[in-house]
Formats: sequence, C-alpha cells, structure tokens
Amino acid sequence: MLPLLVAVLADRPTAGVPAALGAMFAGINDRPGGRRSSVSRVGVPALAGAAGLLIGSLLPAVGPAEAAVFVLPVLLGVLGVVAGALSSTGPVASACGTQLLVAAVVGAGMPLPESGGERALLFLAGAGWALFLRLVLPSRRRTAGGPYRYDGEREAVASVYAAVAELLRAAGGTRAPARRAALTAALDQAQDALSGPRLRRYASSAAERRLHAQYTAALPLAEAATALAWSGEPLPGRVAEGPLRLARAVRTGSSCGPLPAPVRSGAGLRALDDALLAAAEAFDRRAGQSLRTARRRPGLVPLLRRAFGPAGREYGFRVALCCGVSAAVALGLDHEHWYWMPATAVFLVKPDLGPLVSRVLSRAAGTVVGAAVFAGFFALVAGVSAAGVSVAGPLVAVAAVAVCGTLIPVATRHFAAQTAVVTVLVLSLVLLAGEPQAAWGRVVESLTACAIVLLAGHLPLPGQRGHRVRDAVDTAVAAAHRYLRHVLVHPQDGPERGALRRDAYRSLAVARAALDLSAAELPPVAGRTAAFEEVAGALERLVDTTTACAVHLHDPDAALPPSHAERIAAQLADLDAAHRASARSGVLV
Repeated sequence: MLPLLVAVLADRPTAGVPAALGAMFAGINDRPGGRRSSVSRVGVPALAGAAGLLIGSLLPAVGPAEAAVFVLPVLLGVLGVVAGALSSTGPVASACGTQLLVAAVVGAGMPLPESGGERALLFLAGAGWALFLRLVLPSRRRTAGGPYRYDGEREAVASVYAAVAELLRAAGGTRAPARRAALTAALDQAQDALSGPRLRRYASSAAERRLHAQYTAALPLAEAATALAWSGEPLPGRVAEGPLRLARAVRTGSSCGPLPAPVRSGAGLRALDDALLAAAEAFDRRAGQSLRTARRRPGLVPLLRRAFGPAGREYGFRVALCCGVSAAVALGLDHEHWYWMPATAVFLVKPDLGPLVSRVLSRAAGTVVGAAVFAGFFALVAGVSAAGVSVAGPLVAVAAVAVCGTLIPVATRHFAAQTAVVTVLVLSLVLLAGEPQAAWGRVVESLTACAIVLLAGHLPLPGQRGHRVRDAVDTAVAAAHRYLRHVLVHPQDGPERGALRRDAYRSLAVARAALDLSAAELPPVAGRTAAFEEVAGALERLVDTTTACAVHLHDPDAALPPSHAERIAAQLADLDAAHRASARSGVLV
C-alpha cells in the first residue's frame, strides 16, 4: 500500500483513502491468468470506479440539503439501473458496473476534504500501482519456458492439453461429461488470456506467436477428444500420453519429444493422431507466424442492445431497487456512515458471486468476524499505548490496510473470507479519513442491508421473470444452430468451424452456469427457470453430436454416417420440444 503510506507520511491521510480503495478493488478484480488480460480485468473497472467517485462527489450538491433523504436514493437508483444493465453483458462489465456504483455511493457519503477530481485521480493512482505490480512481478508459478510476462498465458495453454488428456482418459466412463466441461473451461481461459488488450493487431514477439500457434494446435485435439468421448467407448491408455507430453512442453518451453504410436482404428482416433502430428510440427517451429487474437469481440451496438434488453433491464431494476431502498433507509435513520448500507447492497446483489442466500449468509458472517478482528486489534493497540509504549496511530491503520491488501487475493476464494478482510480494511480506512471507530455499527448496517437484499432479490418485478437465464439459453441455441449449419454445409472449412465450435461451447457453458446459479436459489427464483434444464441438456447433446459429425466429415471422401444423421434429427426434435415445453410452462414472459 505504497500510495497510502506516502499520503500518511505527507500528513495527508485522507488523500490515501481513495488510493487504497482503488488498490483494494484492483486486488478483488484480479484473477489468475495472463498479465495482458489483467489490464482489462483491472484497468477498465478502475476507470469506472474513478468515474463513480467523481459522480458521487457531485450528487450531494443536487437539490437542497434538507431533501437529501429523498433525492440521493432516487439519483443512486437511476445510476443503479444503468450500472446494473451494463453489468449483465460480461464479467469485466459486471466489475465495472459494481465498481461504478459502489464508488459513487462512497463518493457521496464519505466526508473527505479532497475534491471529486482529486479523489478520482487518487483512486486511479492506487489501482494503477496495483496493476503495475501485477505486470512487472514474476508469477508464483515461474517456469523456464520463456519470458516471465507470458507465465499466465503459458499455463493456460498447457491446461488445455492437460484437459484433453483427462477427457481421453475419461472416455467411456461416467466422468466424461464433467471432463468435457473442464476442457471447455480451459479453452475459455486460454482464449481470454491470449486475446487480452494489445497495441498491435498481431502477436509481436516470437514467444507470443509460438503460444498462439500452440493454442491453435490444441483446437483440433479438443475436437477429436470430444468426438471420442461422445462415442462412449473406452480408449487405450496411451492415447492420453501425447497431449500430456505437449502440456509439459508448453510449460517448460522444450520440444515435445517422441509421441506414442498412433491408433488409427476409427475416424475419431485418426483425427486425434492427425491433430497430434500437426501439434508436434507447430511445437518444433520456434517462431510461429503472426497470428490474430483468438477471440471475436462483439461491437458496441450489440453490447448496448444486450445491456438494455430484457435480461439487462431485469438486473438493472433489481440493483436500483436494492441500492435506492438501502440508501433511503440509511438516510432516514440518520446513520453517520449511511453509505455503508447501499455499498453493501450493491456487492450483495452482484450475481456472479454465488446464490443470493449464500451471498447474504456469507456476508453476514464475514462482517461479524471482520468487525470483531478489527475491534480486538485496535483495543490491543490502545492497551499497549496506555501502558506507556508509543504506538503511532495512523501507521497502525496503514499496517492493517497493508496486511488486508496482501490477504485479498487469497480471500477472494470465498465470499465470507473476502468480506471479513474487506471489513477490516474499510474500517481502517474510515479511521484514516478522520471518522470515529464504528465496528459494531458496521455490523448492524451490513445486516440491515442483507435483509433488504434478501427481500428485494426475491421480490417479483412486473414483467421481469428469469430473463437472464432465458437470454443465455437463447444465445447458446443460436450458436449451436450456426455451428451445426456450418458443419453440414462447409465441413472442410476448418478455421471457421473451429471458431463456431468455440462460440457454441462457450455460450453453452455460460447458459449452464446461469442455470446452475438459478437452481441453487430459493424456490421462488429457481422455479422460474427450472423448465430450461431440459433445453440445456438437449443443447449439450446436440453440440457434442455436431462435433462428432465434424470429425467424420473432415475427410473429403467421407459421408455423414446414417446413425449420426438420425441422432442429429432426433436431437433437433428434442431441442425444439424442450423449447416449446418451456414456453408453455408460463415461467417466462
């Protein structure tokens, strides 16, 4: 927490508070992965947070001061609609929307002498410092495979080959569906790591070009492994050795060495062997060709259309309701730290942190533990000071913030642990801002916000019922139809087929995650989307069968086997029937 320490040493502790908040959010938003992808994962939400602080500092000046209890909740609610709608378009957008709204609440409620512009710049300084450390420090899993700045990308690509090997081992068993889902997740992570923001359109260094070539070589392997798992027959143990050797080669930067003897007794095994040989050639080329980034990104207009479509409006209205009501309650009760309640509500209503009830319980437990640790620690410090030992007050708070900042990357693994760490950090920042200790007030206000979110999260909104799941499922259905149509019409177009296959499986994973999250909610929420479980199951079977057809049709002289054609027809009928049944159930409008 260097910016905070500099501010305290310069006798401007309040200036360090926005910087520490920026660094805290940067630590929460960062995840394991490539360094370049962390620029968008951390940097873009930091810009949104700075804008939120600037907007929040201007909100109290809107309208007369005596009407703040009415005006501020309405303004925060309007901002919540926009932030929530934008949050529905993806994980980075979700972090941006949450950070924008939380920072606006803090900017409106935390009494700091700095102007709004100064707060925004200090917030960016804190986030920028955290991002700088993320980019320049070697990772914990340092390998010998090339420049350390590609450690995250290299590990992501190696995980794809390892996931292919696990799927081949699981073929013919009950673990095959889970292994296929794990392969999809590994491909998604590698795709994100390699398609991070860049100054050039093409990969610029030999090491980066080689990683792109290794990722591209893994796509036919993943296709062949999926087709083999779809057949439901166990495979010889040695077929997994080739992908495992390639995974080790990616991690170490060495050559893949000799591959196991081929097994070419069927179309799937022949495709696997051909993909292994092509991958070995790609690995032996030390400097691959210039490759474009691996992920297609939607334009601004489609993103805005999705944000303000039914799913975005549903989430936006729920965020606005939670934020506005909690702000009105806190202001009406004349709480000194009124901004805690709406800020807590915004974090709680964020959908990608788990089921709502689980989030609420974890938040309540984490807040109690964090407040107890904070109160105990500073009571101990006060006792030491009373005993005649000089303890510098601001430096103790800085030390607490530094320890919490170090723990955030570990604490993000569980929402309760993250809440406990953030509670200690925020209470320490409140002290540095010149406000009195309020550990147990934090508990009361957080529990009140939990109750508000629990009620608002299950409150049926007029015309808003389960659109988030429906939107994800409809997107996956459209992607599956595009993939199937291309395989049947243009089976030899490998690059386009690979891109459509990635789109289909990625959309399917998003739909399945949305369904699983909805199913874990309480019955009033889970019941609205239960009918789409059959749609998702039919969709998974159709996409896997399409991949098996693609492997068979890759040979120019091959024709689609009658058994495959029959299964495609049956699965299309099942998908259509499941879709019509979900519409007839009346769970959605």
